[in-house]
Amino acid sequence: MRRRKFLVLLVGAAAAGSNKVEAQQQASSLRRIGALWSLSETNPDMRARLAQFHQGLERLGWSEGKNIQLDGRFAGGETDRFEPLAKALVASRPEAIVAQSTPVALALLRQTRSIPIVFVSVSDPIGSGLVASLAHPGGNVTGVLLYEEGITGKWLAMLKEVAPKITRVAIVANPKTTPFDYFLQTAKGPAASLAIDIVPMPIETAADIERSMQAFAGKPNGGLVLPPDSTNILHRDVLIALAAKHSLPSVYGYRSFTEAGGLMSYSTDVPQQNRLVASLIDRILRGTAPADLPVETPTKYETAINITAAKALGLEIPSVLLARADDVIE
Repeated sequence: MRRRKFLVLLVGAAAAGSNKVEAQQQASSLRRIGALWSLSETNPDMRARLAQFHQGLERLGWSEGKNIQLDGRFAGGETDRFEPLAKALVASRPEAIVAQSTPVALALLRQTRSIPIVFVSVSDPIGSGLVASLAHPGGNVTGVLLYEEGITGKWLAMLKEVAPKITRVAIVANPKTTPFDYFLQTAKGPAASLAIDIVPMPIETAADIERSMQAFAGKPNGGLVLPPDSTNILHRDVLIALAAKHSLPSVYGYRSFTEAGGLMSYSTDVPQQNRLVASLIDRILRGTAPADLPVETPTKYETAINITAAKALGLEIPSVLLARADDVIE
C-alpha cells in the first residue's frame, strides 16, 4: 500500500510538473501588448473603449490568453502618474504599446525609441513631436488621428448657427492632458471670420471649472467649446451642469457629453478609432514597422443634438442643422 501510494504521488507530481511546464511554455509564446490609458478602468467611457479595442483584436485573430497577453495600465486622469506608469510599462518589454492621449504618448516616447507605440486620442501628432509626418511617421510611433485641423472651426460655426448673438467663446480644457495651445491656435482664423473672440479657459479641477465658468458668464453673449480631454471627461457632469446654470451654449468633442445632457457635439466615430488602433497593432505584430505605417485619419464624423438642453437654454435649433444631425436626443 505504501509503495502504491508513493507511485500515485510520484505520477501526480510528474503530471503537475508537466502541466506547469506546458503553462509556462504557453505563456512565453503569447505575444505581449502593453497599453497606457489616461482614464481609470472603471470610467464608463474607458470601459467602452476597452471593449471596442478587444473586439477589434479578436476580429483580426488575436484573443487574450490564446495568442496575446494584454498588460493595461490606468492613470485615472492623474497627470503625475503618466511618467512612472510609462517607465514601468516599458520596463516590462511588451512588443507594442497603445498610448491614449498626447501626454501619455510623449511619456512613453521618452522611455523608449525602439518599442512600437500606437497612439489614440491625439489631435496634433506632428506639432507635439510624436511623428515626422502623417504619411511617413519615421520613428517608433504611429497611431490614429483624433481630429483634423479644421475641427475647431466646425465647433465655432455650430455655436454661431444655434446662437447667432454669440461673440465670445471659451476653449475649456486642461493643458496638461490635451494640446490646449493647438486648439487655441486653430480657432483664431475661424473665430475672426465669425466675429468671435476666443477666451482661453485652462482648467484642472472642479473648483477651477466653477470659478472660471462664473467669471466668464459675467459678460453676455458667451459660449463654450470643450475639446476632447480626459480632464473634461472626468468632470463631464460638472461641466454640463455649469453650462446650463450659466446659460452658456456649448459644443463638445465627444458624443457622450450630449447624451449626458450637453447641448451638442461634433465628434469622430470613437468605436471606429479603437478598431483602427487594433488594426495597427495587428500589422505591427505581423512584422510591419511603425515608421512604415501612415497615421490613420478619421473618415466619419457624428453630429448629436440634445433638444431638451436647447429648450432649457431658450434656443431653437435650425432645421438645416437638425437635418445634418446623426442623432437628435429628445
